[in-house]
Amino acid sequence: MLKPIWKALACTLVFGALGTAMAAEPIVIKFSHVVGEQTPKGQGALMFKQLAEERLPGKVKVEVYPNSTLYGDDKEMEALLLGDVQIIARSLAKFDQYTKSVQLFDLPFLFDDIAAVDRFQQSPAGQKLLKSMESKNVTGLAYWHNGMKQLSADKPLRKPEDALDLAFRIQTSTVLEEQFKAVGAKPKPMIFSVVYQGLRTGLVNGTENTYSNFYNQKLHEVQKYVTETNHGILDYMLITTSDFWNGLPPDIRTELDKIVVESTAHANKEAERFNQQDKQHVLDAKTTEIIALTPEERSAWRDKMKPVWAKFEKEIGPDLIQAAQAANQVQ
Repeated sequence: MLKPIWKALACTLVFGALGTAMAAEPIVIKFSHVVGEQTPKGQGALMFKQLAEERLPGKVKVEVYPNSTLYGDDKEMEALLLGDVQIIARSLAKFDQYTKSVQLFDLPFLFDDIAAVDRFQQSPAGQKLLKSMESKNVTGLAYWHNGMKQLSADKPLRKPEDALDLAFRIQTSTVLEEQFKAVGAKPKPMIFSVVYQGLRTGLVNGTENTYSNFYNQKLHEVQKYVTETNHGILDYMLITTSDFWNGLPPDIRTELDKIVVESTAHANKEAERFNQQDKQHVLDAKTTEIIALTPEERSAWRDKMKPVWAKFEKEIGPDLIQAAQAANQVQ
């Protein structure tokens, strides 16, 4: 008489366990960013989503929110730390309250070109910076390129003196403030989503940006000139919270680590393509003149801005600055 009861109980447990397994919900990863999908960051985010859902079907679901549709760049870090989103790709200019070392990337004319940036970011010193905020529950996963920054304004900028008294939109960064003060300009922190309106109304006169951001945000409609300075790098750190990443099942985290590497390679390749493509789009629009500096003119800008390095050397660390400079030399 007991056997049927035990068999029934066993069946109930088995089917109950199967039902629980079948009902298990995938891990949802919300990826929020502030630029369009047709940008390096936008394409990297979509690649991350595609690979994660292909390789971890039913286990991971990635929701991508571009163009500040979920959070603007003034709120996305708070949202990450509160667990409202799981991944953001935040500009390297916006980490100084978490670690002063990352201010390194804002120093003007530190890197000769994007290849030097790559060499530094892949070096032990660059990789160490990804882990520099773990005590504050922030884990860096990778660096994503946007590209080298150019200056734009409503007047031609050929000499540092041409920037005198102009108001430039900047990201919130004390280094960038000092960079523009060094040439007599007025830095004005402003969130990215309102830059077009700020330029259109004259609240600011100029910006520093990559060609892809410049064109994607239609800044060529409200800026008459771009000066090709390549004076700095606009890159992002792909970040999550340490609690979230470390709390993932090991097999899922291992696969996501691989996916981060692949989506990073894709985003960085797209960055170069987009910048070249969007530079041509700006030229084709014929609304904005692109000014090419002579080596001597570029040196004048560099000489005027380089004293900013000394102001932040102690905070950033002289060894780190030296390591970044060394990356300009091809081994």
